[in-house]
Amino acid sequence: MPFIPLDPVGLPGLAAFAIGILGGLIALLLARRRGRNGPTSADSERRNASIVWIVVQGLGIGLAGFGPIHVALDPLSLKALIEAGVVAALMLAAVWLFDSASRAMGRNWALVARTRSDGQLVETGPFALIRNPIYVSLACLMVAMAIAYGHTANLLVAVPIFAVGTWMRVRHEEVVLRAAFGPAFDRYAARVKRFVPGVL
Repeated sequence: MPFIPLDPVGLPGLAAFAIGILGGLIALLLARRRGRNGPTSADSERRNASIVWIVVQGLGIGLAGFGPIHVALDPLSLKALIEAGVVAALMLAAVWLFDSASRAMGRNWALVARTRSDGQLVETGPFALIRNPIYVSLACLMVAMAIAYGHTANLLVAVPIFAVGTWMRVRHEEVVLRAAFGPAFDRYAARVKRFVPGVL
């Protein structure tokens, strides 16, 4: 799309993003394995309405990386190395947040919001600091992709779309959690912010 300005990028940033994606895929496969290994209760309920908001989140992330990539920086230039460092830091944060959150959730982890009779309210790991670490992880991924691909201008559209999908998904999941855990969830929500510790 020629009307969207492209930032020149370097191969180190693209490599950092690719390595981060590989790490994220491994963490996702491990999370799915842990989720499947848990016992399935007879009254488990998958909340498929949140699939719509998963798609909206995915659209926002996809838009952050949409368009041609202009590889023009000398791989050893200061700008290329700084870009790679920022991308690597964001991807490290994204993979760490997702992996540590999915590990804390254990068999409670699922792609779509659900309740199960043996479920527990998770308040450990990154959930002790923020209520939605996996969505923060996805936001880090989205920004890292935009920087690595030279599409930072795309964030002007991608971020609002991702934010709407995330907000609607969070609202839906909080209904599920409040129904399952009642006052325990209310106390947790009063103590721990959704996305940024002590702020938001």
